[in-house]
Amino acid sequence: MSEHREAAEVALKLPLAARLWQTWCASTLIRPRVISLFHLLSGNFGSGMLMVAALSLATHALGKADFGVMVVVLSIGRVCERLVRFESWQPLVRFVAAEEDKGSAERLAQLYAYGLKLDLASALIAGLMAIVLAKLAGAAFGLGEGHVGLVAIYAVAIVCNPRGMASAALRLGGRFRTLAYVQLASSLFRLGFSVVLMHMHAGLTAFVTLWTLAQVMDSLLFNTLGFQALRKSGIPSPLAVSWRGLGHEFPGFLRFAISTNVSSTLRTLTHEVDTLMVGYFAGASAAGLYYLSRRIAKFAQTAGDMIQTVIYPDLARIWARLDRKALERLVRILQTALAGMALCFILVCMAIGRPALVLFFGDDFTDVYPMLFTQLFAVALTLHAAPSRSGLLAMNRPTYVLTVAMFSTVLFFAIALTLMPSQGAIAANYAHVAFGLSTALFLDFGLWRGLGRQRRLEEAGHAAPVNVDDGSRA
Repeated sequence: MSEHREAAEVALKLPLAARLWQTWCASTLIRPRVISLFHLLSGNFGSGMLMVAALSLATHALGKADFGVMVVVLSIGRVCERLVRFESWQPLVRFVAAEEDKGSAERLAQLYAYGLKLDLASALIAGLMAIVLAKLAGAAFGLGEGHVGLVAIYAVAIVCNPRGMASAALRLGGRFRTLAYVQLASSLFRLGFSVVLMHMHAGLTAFVTLWTLAQVMDSLLFNTLGFQALRKSGIPSPLAVSWRGLGHEFPGFLRFAISTNVSSTLRTLTHEVDTLMVGYFAGASAAGLYYLSRRIAKFAQTAGDMIQTVIYPDLARIWARLDRKALERLVRILQTALAGMALCFILVCMAIGRPALVLFFGDDFTDVYPMLFTQLFAVALTLHAAPSRSGLLAMNRPTYVLTVAMFSTVLFFAIALTLMPSQGAIAANYAHVAFGLSTALFLDFGLWRGLGRQRRLEEAGHAAPVNVDDGSRA
């Protein structure tokens, strides 16, 4: 006891900066997550900057009209992908976190195989769906008859993009540095060949093919690293175990996957269908302007996605250990940090937004500024909601998250469809603000109410967390 007291007295005599540094170095909850988050943000911001640079070259090479067509082609593919793609990493993270202390390596491999099976099936269906949608409804979104072939080219990227299983393996293996920087390779590939195509005066088909090849390359590299992460963790390859009877072996996995995937689908559809809606009401050129506003704002929104990448596995483990206080603390710290980050992005946009748009994209794209400024407010709300969403999923509340996503999506489309005929493309940005506000309010309400209920249970002498989705013990 005297040694601890003497150490405390010595620590108090240190300068404030030194004491803060000691606290930081001793932190086992916050410091590792912040370091992982820093790697993810730096990698994704770097990749995002390379993407914006490639888009800048594409706008100058193609012009406003053809760039709009390319945006519509990419949006059709991504909408179909989001509609049917299983984000299998979310159920995998939760079920593996529950099994890894007691399950065998082969059983864990079967879990990953279950996720991979869902990934492959949904990727194939999504690619076929994109071609059918372009054939039947492409004209309504501003595509000509000859543009259907462009969608078929990009469908190859969708079919080759099953990455949920690999994502779960990298997240649970703590390979956040890999997650951060793996996409830089494809981004550099896209940017480098964009320069080549621009100097060759290449057309629309060449740029769509380039975007397709870059995504295929990214997916192949990502999955290779995911299988390596499993091997380093001592887990056999999911390809080497039996794929039969997986639903019976892991009851509840598919239900959790469907719930979280529908929730993610509803949330991401508002970031893909909206571009097609703008194309329908205002034409492909307006869709191109609107897409740029969202793509640039995605710099900030990436932070929310990275927050879920970093903290969801930890929150799942924290909740499994019944450490409610650690979960509360982590969510509060992250929400405060994200609020500051969002404010910084809004101030930067106010200061240099217009001249930067002219510099990077040309005079034809200055109408992007009001859309971008509005979208940043929507992104601020989305960032705030990211830690709450991860916390609720860790608490086994996917049904509540799904319900919130459904309500917010209905609100989004109601506002967009009502205002877009009169307000044009910016109405979709207004709808994003409403979506973000609704999501943030309801997810915060659900998270803190659930944690309050758990606190009362602990005070009453009940240790096990309650699964408030179905009322059973989690």
